[in-house]
Amino acid sequence: MTKLPENLTIGQVAERSGVPHTALRFYEDRGLIASHRTSGNQRRYPRSVLRRLAFIRTAQRVGLSLEDVHAALATLPDGRTPTKADWSRLSQSWQEELDARIDALHRLRDRLTSCIGCGCLSLRSCFLHNFDDAQSADGPGAPKLKAATEGGT
Repeated sequence: MTKLPENLTIGQVAERSGVPHTALRFYEDRGLIASHRTSGNQRRYPRSVLRRLAFIRTAQRVGLSLEDVHAALATLPDGRTPTKADWSRLSQSWQEELDARIDALHRLRDRLTSCIGCGCLSLRSCFLHNFDDAQSADGPGAPKLKAATEGGT
């Protein structure tokens, strides 16, 4: 296997990472990755951007927003590429949020097995039915589907 050069074109990064060109430019505009320009004004990315992209994509896969990812990457000195230790430290800080999301998904799965929540034919037996808006006291949204840590009932 041929070793990758130290600086990669946008096409090489897209091919190697599986991230489309448009997403690479979007990530760069948002400050998640960085490139430098050649004398011909072409983007060149350091090879280390591949690890940074893997970090970004993995964080997105577990449900983190790009704002969360940006904030996490901003904690690294000098825009350094995240290491295994960085991932371990940062993922610990996301544990509570991920647990809340898992709880909300479990609630959704367990409570919608016989009803899709539209109320069209099953108002008498629907778990989500909110007779006389009694759940308004629980705040906005659908409290029966929220995670317990977010005020779910």
